Amino acid sequence: MPVYMYKAVTKSGVVVRNKVESSSKENLMQSIKNGDLVPISIEEISERSQKAFKKRKRNVTDIREIIKDVNTTQLGSNQKTLTTKEKINLYFAKTEKITQRDLVVFTQNFYLLKKANFNNVHALDTIIQSTDNFSFKEILKDILAGVEAGENMYTTMEYYSDVFPYIYINMIKVGELSGALTKSLEQAVNYLDQTEALNRKLKSILIPNIIQFVLLIVMLVVGTLYAIPAIQGVFDELGTEETLPAITIWFSNFINTIIKYWYIPTFLLMGGIVAIIFYVRTPKGKYNFDEFKYKMPIFGELIFAIDFSRLMKAMLLNLRNGMRIQESLEVSKNIIKNLIMLSIIENAINNLVTGSSWIEPFEKSGFASPMITEMLNIGMKTDLAEMMDKLVEYMEIDIDNIMTKVMKALPQIVYAIVGVVLIFFVLVVLVPCVQVYMGNFLISAYGV
Repeated sequence: MPVYMYKAVTKSGVVVRNKVESSSKENLMQSIKNGDLVPISIEEISERSQKAFKKRKRNVTDIREIIKDVNTTQLGSNQKTLTTKEKINLYFAKTEKITQRDLVVFTQNFYLLKKANFNNVHALDTIIQSTDNFSFKEILKDILAGVEAGENMYTTMEYYSDVFPYIYINMIKVGELSGALTKSLEQAVNYLDQTEALNRKLKSILIPNIIQFVLLIVMLVVGTLYAIPAIQGVFDELGTEETLPAITIWFSNFINTIIKYWYIPTFLLMGGIVAIIFYVRTPKGKYNFDEFKYKMPIFGELIFAIDFSRLMKAMLLNLRNGMRIQESLEVSKNIIKNLIMLSIIENAINNLVTGSSWIEPFEKSGFASPMITEMLNIGMKTDLAEMMDKLVEYMEIDIDNIMTKVMKALPQIVYAIVGVVLIFFVLVVLVPCVQVYMGNFLISAYGV
């Protein structure tokens, strides 16, 4: 069936743009009119351009494109020439970045409006009117136009993956597909709050120590390049038998070699980074990297617990909306990005098809604790939704405990790394400086 791109205007004057399938251009024209829209243009999309279109799709077109197809004789009286100040303000408004805070505020407001029984169109329109960020407002208008055209919100959000995180989009997707968008929005609010809180904790630990680490490295390199040669020059000038520590001489030669042949380590470093990036983008590399995420020290247990908790929350949401376990897993897997977890879920679905236990793949994976799988097994014999609700509560407590352990261990590791660099700095730079300060080399120089 042919695919068409149409532009139309609603009764309120909002311009919408959408891609649809229709048997003919005339039938699509009639369908648009029946939907209380005024058609502006209808163009058939060739198969070759459909793939490219997906990347640039917008539901709302730029006003300059619309004017090409609209008779502007009636708009002349309404046109207004912007002042220089207004143009400057508009320029800075368009270049304003969309922050995490903008996304949090939008989600919180949308959740509250949905809780107050607003429909999606009314809720989005209300939020757009109170949104200050120009760029984000345009994106919300695009989402609104898609909703008005009969699309789900997540389909438009997918085109703005640089604004909406993967997990966030799929939370909305699960909510829309299961008919429980309000509950999904509540989970999205919690997800954003938890992410922001975790980022603040990590920054408070890492940033000061990273600054110390960088400063020590700079002092080490500068001291090796300038202080050590100066001390060696004094020793040579006075003819003393005293020598610099062996580690100082070794590190000085190492730094000089690196500077002389700088292109070799630079090439090796860049080549290594590029090789890792290309490998991770391959199916096998992505799978191995995702497996490493679950097995890595310190953070591995936390990452798995968070992913599994999100899966359970999504499944619980779907089960309470009348879905079967298999359907619930099919929909809930959209919220997961890790290939290891996805493979476990696929095995669970296959087990359901063959009449086996869907919990067994989680048990055999070695990542899920016996407590988790035992609670699910008991739930299958009693009330799965009720037991899964208790499991989600348990997972929240477990995640908090793991987070506490990580926050205790992380500073110790960072302090240990900074401490090693500090000791190396003392041995390489400060010890020779102390030698000069004490003046012992003068005794050897004058044969005393």
